Amino acid sequence: MKRALFLDRDGILNELVYYESSREWESPRSLADLRMIEGVAEPLQLLANAGWLLFIVTNQPSYAKGKTSREELLEVERTIEAALPITRGYVCLHHPDAVLEEWRVRCECRKPGTKSLRDAATEFEVDLTASWMVGDQDSDLKAGKAAGCKVALIEHPGSAHKRGEVVPDVVVADLRELAGILLNA
Repeated sequence: MKRALFLDRDGILNELVYYESSREWESPRSLADLRMIEGVAEPLQLLANAGWLLFIVTNQPSYAKGKTSREELLEVERTIEAALPITRGYVCLHHPDAVLEEWRVRCECRKPGTKSLRDAATEFEVDLTASWMVGDQDSDLKAGKAAGCKVALIEHPGSAHKRGEVVPDVVVADLRELAGILLNA
């Protein structure tokens, strides 16, 4: 069995974007809005070199909410995956309050659901108890804990209002600090 690092995307790998239209910090809706967080590639490469599988597990409801096209949203995801040593990305486009009826679903792939983590475990022979989920909000940490992973919190300022219910196993400043912990364990 292999160990994995499950990564939330927005606020962990790329910057959240403040959209005046929603008055919220959100995921980038287009490539023009995408800004990678400085220094994320190096610690991820170190982990990949040490045998860790790296998965993105992300909720992306902007298309379902009518804020962007599906193509633009998936182009952002493909660009991020191509820039980093990612084994596979799991993207949930659903949202229970979607304006597009076919995407208005309460699903298990939307965090805090665990379907993406369980699917990766099955497909790539991952031991979830030897793995970690890293995120910037409670839904990420809940998904990781429910799947049996340890959980790490990176406190991105734009998502502060979406955390505080779940106690993480570790709080780190960034992926570099987390990689140091995982590689020296």
